[in-house]
Amino acid sequence: MGLACLGALYVLLALSPVTSKNKARDIVVVVPQQSTATQVGQLLKDHELIHSPFVFVLYARWKNLDGSLKAGEYLLNNGLSTPEILNELVDGRLAAETITIPEGYTLTQVAELLEAKGLADREEFFAVAAREDFPYKFIEERPKGEKRLEGYLFPDTYRVTRGNSVRFLIDDMLKRFDREMEELDYPARAEKAGLTLHEAVTLASLVEREARIDEERPLISGVIHNRMEKSMLLQIDATVQYALGTNKPQIYYKDLEVDSPYNTYKNNGLPPGPIAMPGRASLLAAVEPAETAYLYYVAKHDGSHAFATNYAEHEANKERYQQ
Repeated sequence: MGLACLGALYVLLALSPVTSKNKARDIVVVVPQQSTATQVGQLLKDHELIHSPFVFVLYARWKNLDGSLKAGEYLLNNGLSTPEILNELVDGRLAAETITIPEGYTLTQVAELLEAKGLADREEFFAVAAREDFPYKFIEERPKGEKRLEGYLFPDTYRVTRGNSVRFLIDDMLKRFDREMEELDYPARAEKAGLTLHEAVTLASLVEREARIDEERPLISGVIHNRMEKSMLLQIDATVQYALGTNKPQIYYKDLEVDSPYNTYKNNGLPPGPIAMPGRASLLAAVEPAETAYLYYVAKHDGSHAFATNYAEHEANKERYQQ
């Protein structure tokens, strides 16, 4: 009787957390594919998450869960008991983190952010984005290539599970963009504005990169629409930056000579595609521009813009705000 009590006490202690809640810490553990319960138990012991691999296996078999452990990267806490840790491994609650794709990010910036977070390899991201098929109507006619998905990975906050494939990550962002298109009835709005969907997204990306204040987005869109109607060069600095592949704080006259279809100082109309990922406000501004006579704008030091209806007024604004 005494031995039985001692045995039960041992098991209870072995199933208990290795440390108290106030001293507990998170520990990342990677469970390889096809790991046995014995191997997982030893892995957990090596990471100081459980007291006994033997009791872990014993308990898993008693619960008939020893064959249900899932592989993957887990964020476990050493303040959890062995039964609680077992449930995490059976339910497959893989390590995840929140990541925000800011509005105005380019495809390159998204790839670099994911790589910096350890969620994707930059070159693999580019390869998948350029070549793989995705089931969304808005990219069906986009030719495969390095810039195919530019503008179409919706900027938002995502809950990303570590170990997800690059394709899964990209598809999640495309799916979010697709939902946005549906919620806004965006193709119909674009058609009403005299634009194809791709043109609307491209114009929205210009607004996204140029505007700093939400209230000015429709005005900037209005200027772009007005200049296109008059067959004027758009002359948008952000397109030159995109063509240069940089985010220079200041554009110089020599930069305006860059030979690229994205250079709106040399090529009429919209660039061949988006130059960044536009958010909802810019998407709406692109298809619902402000009715205005403005043809020019210049940035002020506070991020807002001074608008003008003629070149002389524009030159005066440049003199005033760009000293």
